[in-house]
Amino acid sequence: MNSIHLQQTLPQVFADRNSIVSDIWHQDLFFRKGKMYLIEAASGTGKSSLCSYIYGYRNDYQGIINFDETNIKAYSVKQWVDLRKHSLSMLFQDLRIFTELTALENVQLKNNLTGYKKKKEVLAYFEQLGIADKINVKVGKLSFGQQQRVAFIRALCQPFDFLFLDEPISHLDNENSRIMGEIITAEVERQGAGVIATSIGKHIDLPYDHIFQL
Repeated sequence: MNSIHLQQTLPQVFADRNSIVSDIWHQDLFFRKGKMYLIEAASGTGKSSLCSYIYGYRNDYQGIINFDETNIKAYSVKQWVDLRKHSLSMLFQDLRIFTELTALENVQLKNNLTGYKKKKEVLAYFEQLGIADKINVKVGKLSFGQQQRVAFIRALCQPFDFLFLDEPISHLDNENSRIMGEIITAEVERQGAGVIATSIGKHIDLPYDHIFQL
């Protein structure tokens, strides 16, 4: 996948508003593979909804979203499975991890499906992000910031054309935020991928090509 094209896209719940001032909603714009984008937003402006639309979890929007000029509403379940395995990776704001499983088991759930990372690479991520001692701890016993890092590692355990990061450092200190940024930069450069990050406050420090106001 080389591009994501939004054409006059707008959440249906915003349809009755008299005016929408946004760089994203009701616009005609492209996200290109190989570029980095930051979407800054106030709470309640539809940031997480946008991620869910693009990932195919929700379709309660007006307008069109295209992947390489194919309307995503035309995709079958099988096609979505393939896209989420090879083209789109998402770090959700609410993480969507399994609290009854250990940190490593959460990551292995995806990596066993894709076979993308060697175990030593996965363990190196845990080490870099300061949670090597949490590998065998059930995620429900970890802080939200530690859980955020586990979900981030899981998001890297697949090939992708676009990496979505919905408030990825909301509970991280500056040092872990810096390390995450370095890991992202190296991985997307290796894959030639694009990044779309969102923020309602502090944002991850990356060399963004474009910054949008939602």
